[in-house]
Amino acid sequence: MARVAGVASANVPQYDRKAEIKAFDETKAGVKGLLDAGVTQLPRIFIKEQPQLLDHLTVEEEPLSNIPIIDLHGGNNDAKRRKETVREISDAFKSWGLFQIVNHGIPHSMLDEIRESVKRFHELDTDMKKPYYSRDYRGNKKFIFNCNFFLEEGPVTNWRDTLVAFMAPDPVDPQDFPEVCEDTIIQYSKEVTRLGHTLFELLSEVLGLPPNYLKDMDFAEQLMVMGHYYPPCPVPEKAIGINNHTDNDVLTILLQDHIGGLQVLHHDKWVEVPYVPGALVVNTGDLLQLVSNDKLKSVVHRVQPKKVGPRISVAAFFRPAPDNPRLLGPIKEIVSENNPPVYRACTTKEHTAAYVATGQDGTSALDKFKLR
Repeated sequence: MARVAGVASANVPQYDRKAEIKAFDETKAGVKGLLDAGVTQLPRIFIKEQPQLLDHLTVEEEPLSNIPIIDLHGGNNDAKRRKETVREISDAFKSWGLFQIVNHGIPHSMLDEIRESVKRFHELDTDMKKPYYSRDYRGNKKFIFNCNFFLEEGPVTNWRDTLVAFMAPDPVDPQDFPEVCEDTIIQYSKEVTRLGHTLFELLSEVLGLPPNYLKDMDFAEQLMVMGHYYPPCPVPEKAIGINNHTDNDVLTILLQDHIGGLQVLHHDKWVEVPYVPGALVVNTGDLLQLVSNDKLKSVVHRVQPKKVGPRISVAAFFRPAPDNPRLLGPIKEIVSENNPPVYRACTTKEHTAAYVATGQDGTSALDKFKLR
């Protein structure tokens, strides 16, 4: 007998994505928990059943020399070198939207240790991680762990677990953190904050502003450190590590590892961002694009899962605190009759709400604030 359109076969169970997501979330075990339970096939909630925006674009492995690598050595003490560094950063953002930095002042041993600390936490027994499992990103808990920021809103569940540490503006209590990573996260946060302040000074100069200009806009007020864990994926071509997106912050400093998978959109192609030992990847977020009036654009990027792993990355996000009332609009020293404002002013909270509403579907939250 022919199957009636719209009626499921009695032998084929109906797929209830919301119910499966809820059941997965309630395990509080994340993607790593699936592998620990012996799962060898990709569960349906992780399968890309429809092509994602920009999926049709080709992927290229860019020669290492093409993605800018900027040496920060001497930039604070040598006026000529600092001017060269500002120019190199400006050129990198114009051509790529991101760059890698070396001689940034964070010891290689610290980079190795923060990666290892993130790995240690994610590979704890599930029962030891469950007390930290939460979807509260308001900073009420200083350390949380979960799977997928956009678990319910996103078009496909990402093959990734994440720990989140809220390191500023509120004082940090070591007792808020798991013992396996507390010392390292606190020390790394101090180092990356120092580096972030240096980069904000350089970015201010890129915009033709005094060195402290961006810091004085509270752009380093909040520091959120995320430690991503991408387990080996049984069918990576059908899955997503992180959807196409821009960052909803001002500045991101990323530490990756040798596994690879980070891709940036460049001239309508996806380009692999190569691993450079000891280097950190730097990109601007939506809020810097807004205040710079599109001079420093927030770059679209994604992560593709791999059959090998785990892949570990550590991202430091700088932005004003969520409840900061400051209105952020195109900087008055930048706009002019020939360069009128592209965006209306908004608070960090307003932008975050618009960003969350996109569900990381590949569209830009900044579109909501455009004046034309």
